[in-house]
Amino acid sequence: MSLLKKIIRAAAPLPKIGEQERFLFIGPHPDDIEIGAGATAAKLAAEGKTICFLICADGRFGTSNSPDIGPEEMTEIRKQEAIESARFLGVEDVRLLGLCDGGFYKKKELVRGIAGVIGEFRPDVVFAPDPCVTSECHKDHLNVGNAAREVAVFAPYAGIMKEYGAEAAPVKALAYFFTAKANSYVDTSGYLPAQLDSIFKYHRSQFPEGCADAKSISLYLKLRAYDFGLRSFHKTAEGFRVLGRTQMHCLPEAGD
Repeated sequence: MSLLKKIIRAAAPLPKIGEQERFLFIGPHPDDIEIGAGATAAKLAAEGKTICFLICADGRFGTSNSPDIGPEEMTEIRKQEAIESARFLGVEDVRLLGLCDGGFYKKKELVRGIAGVIGEFRPDVVFAPDPCVTSECHKDHLNVGNAAREVAVFAPYAGIMKEYGAEAAPVKALAYFFTAKANSYVDTSGYLPAQLDSIFKYHRSQFPEGCADAKSISLYLKLRAYDFGLRSFHKTAEGFRVLGRTQMHCLPEAGD
């Protein structure tokens, strides 16, 4: 990065996640929040921050590990897994939009659902999957990331939020997980085990004991945590692409 670009970025500093109080984590499916930001959620909860998990799609088609379970039964299983996993991380406020897994819903339903929760919960920071990752192919992840940023940028404007059927909210930052361009890091030293347990002990419909996916994803999360830790001079960390209100529009350097 050029010196001039660094100076331009310094002119509009990013909000510091740890200095905020209210956090909304938006996941496309049950288990996505834990995989993308579970250690951060656990740390913030332990610090007494106010946290809400919002899960958009019901996950009815999300696994090939339990082919004998029908979509309706799987929906209920995944709902309970999500609630229990969140509680293990210290999060009691779990909300579900209940949209059909696989993108079988209208964009308006998703945007209005997210807007409603943002208006009610009034978060300082909204976490969501990064929709700008070129390798991401899952429609639900892309839809949720795009809907979250659409609402986040307009959240403080009462007139626009009214059009979504929601109240205005003082969102200060958008923090993308599942990102390839992290620009902010949260020290999660001591919280990686809780993240792994929240995934592999509680989301058993997705990761039954001994399945190959569990082993590979567990290794990936450990390596990622150590990589982000090295970048930020901590034992382990999670990385996010954070956008403050200034960076959400008219500041293209934030996308580099």
